[in-house]
This record gives sequence, structure tokens and C-alpha cells, in this order.
Amino acid sequence: MEKNLTDQLYEELKKRKLFSEQEDDQSKDEEDSDKETGDTKGSENSDFVDMVSTLLHSRTQAHVFHLQTKSQSSFAEHMALGGYYDEIGDHIDGIVESFQGKYDIVKNYDTMDIENYSGKDQLISYFRGLDDMIEEKRKGIKESYLQNQIDTIQQLIFSTLYKLRNLA
Repeated sequence: MEKNLTDQLYEELKKRKLFSEQEDDQSKDEEDSDKETGDTKGSENSDFVDMVSTLLHSRTQAHVFHLQTKSQSSFAEHMALGGYYDEIGDHIDGIVESFQGKYDIVKNYDTMDIENYSGKDQLISYFRGLDDMIEEKRKGIKESYLQNQIDTIQQLIFSTLYKLRNLA
């Protein structure tokens, strides 16, 4: 069986004692670990996982808020929240699948506690906070196609905020 160029290079470096077997094993272990966790970019991947975890949570949180609206004056809130949780899932799927297509399966998602609905001001604050989190976490993402998908998510957040502020 013919060896590939990488294997030939490793052998030559080992012969010249420029690369030890221990370094090789450690490097392969780190690479395997990175592939397994999708940790291709260190803390930048952690930011991506945090962002996606929060967005996944936002779908459930918006659904809970939606189900807890009760007065006639909050019908617009009810509809705005329904629109958000109906759409956000597809956007999350898209960005995660794109990320995983380039890197590997994302793991180590986090969970958050659900809040109970307390009024319009809470909703506005929640969605503003969601946008602030995205702005912070997206900084380490270099790929334009991922940035475009994040823009689409922010577009949905701002559309929801418009509806909550001006139609509710």
C-alpha cells in the first residue's frame, strides 16, 4: 500500500528526531476530540454553541410566552410570539446544518430555565437581550454564509420587536 504525503512527512520528521511519537499521538488525540465535539475553533465554537443553545431556548420561551398571554390587549403579542416560534426553528436548523457541514456535529448544548409571562415590557426586554447576545457571540464567526444566516435570525427578532412595540 502506498503511503500518502502526510504519512511520509511524519516518518521523515521522526527519523530526523524533529517530531516525536508522543507529539504525534497528542496531536491526533486533539484532532479527534475536536472533530467529535465540533470544536474546530476553540472559544469561537463555544460562542457558536452558546448562541445556538440560547436560540433553541428562545423558541420554547417564546412559545411559553405565547401560551401565557391572556387579555384581549395582548392578542398582538400572542400573534407576534407565535410568528417568532413558528419561524425560528427553521433558521436554527439552517445555521447548525451549515456549520456542521463545514466542521462536524455540534455537541454540548446548554439548557436554560423558562420564564413566566409578565407583560409586554418583559417581552421587549427579552428580545432585545436576545439580539445583544447574538451580537456578542457572532464576533468569532468568519464565514459569510453563517453571518448571513445570523442576519436573517436578527431580522426575525427585529420584526418581532416591531410587532410587540407598535402593534400590541
